[in-house]
Amino acid sequence: MDDSEPPAEGPPPEAFAGLFRVAEITAEDGGFRYYGEPLVGGQRLERRLWPVFRDHGYEIRLTSEPRRDPLTGVETGGSRYVLVATPRSTGIDGVPWRNLLFASLTVVSTLYAGSRWYGADLGDPTNLLAGWPFSLAVLFVLGVHELGHYALSRYHGVDASLPYFIPLPNVIGTMGAVIRMRGRMPDRKTLFDIGVAGPLAGLVAACAVTVVGLGLEPVAEPAIPIAFNYPLLIRAIAALTGEPLAYAGQEVVNPVVFAGWVGMFVTFLNLIPVGQLDGGHLVRAMVGKRHETVGALVPAALFGLAAYLYYVQEAAFNAVFLWVLWGVFSLGIAYAGPATPIYDDALDAKRTALGIVTFVLGALCFTPVPFELVVP
Repeated sequence: MDDSEPPAEGPPPEAFAGLFRVAEITAEDGGFRYYGEPLVGGQRLERRLWPVFRDHGYEIRLTSEPRRDPLTGVETGGSRYVLVATPRSTGIDGVPWRNLLFASLTVVSTLYAGSRWYGADLGDPTNLLAGWPFSLAVLFVLGVHELGHYALSRYHGVDASLPYFIPLPNVIGTMGAVIRMRGRMPDRKTLFDIGVAGPLAGLVAACAVTVVGLGLEPVAEPAIPIAFNYPLLIRAIAALTGEPLAYAGQEVVNPVVFAGWVGMFVTFLNLIPVGQLDGGHLVRAMVGKRHETVGALVPAALFGLAAYLYYVQEAAFNAVFLWVLWGVFSLGIAYAGPATPIYDDALDAKRTALGIVTFVLGALCFTPVPFELVVP
């Protein structure tokens, strides 16, 4: 595309008059790059241009890149500003083969984990199917969580991928599931709605799975040397349904209950209020830029919890290591920060109240020592 030639589908440079002086336009991957000089602050520029590009079917962001020689591509020093316009899409483009592949692998890995929980003899490959109740329950809980995010992303017109399940040969059979948010967040309301939908939907699914699992026949001797401690929410569900968590003096239940435990544990971890976690998005939407203060306190709180368990409770090493690991992880994602909405108007009172309720529900999914190794 010639430097002065306007894009065939994107906004012409005249649309930026008084906001961005365009010096060059290039086409790239179905989008456009407008090189030039901002005439107003970056945040104000994005707020003014975002609806213009959105009406033409593009997402927009302002960035900078090194200056390069046009012939050799060698950096010449300094940097230049560029408005990057990428095609906006909220639909599914073709068959999501990658999502289906990862989902299929996760079915296998969770079947393997479930069959071990049921004590199946894996010398016979057909016994892998013995773990189907656990596999179905885990995938249901994780899938509902991510589909909650996806559904609200579609509702608000924000580009997001279908869920990616992550297979892993551990006691759960998976590292969870994620969706990729490709679109910008228009405002705090959208950021909140998408962020809160996953934990609430996943928590409803986890509670339903727990109720079902409590009604199933317990597995007396799981083949995995790990004991899982139940959060208050599971104990409350057991009390309300009248189903015991202990048989013959031991806390033994059907592995489907453990799938509910997985959902609640994932909910708590996702609601840690920092960075790109769901809790980080909720806090960003609820308190605005003050989220940085909250994010700075989270790693200290997690390290403090680990120290308390080690020095006061003398808890097992695995519990201490878990919270140290999450403390280090939270340091990294706190630096990256949550998504930044284009329009930063305050959140309404109803959503703020729902956010508080969501964090309270997340606290009911917490237990200081989630699991312990059982030494024979």
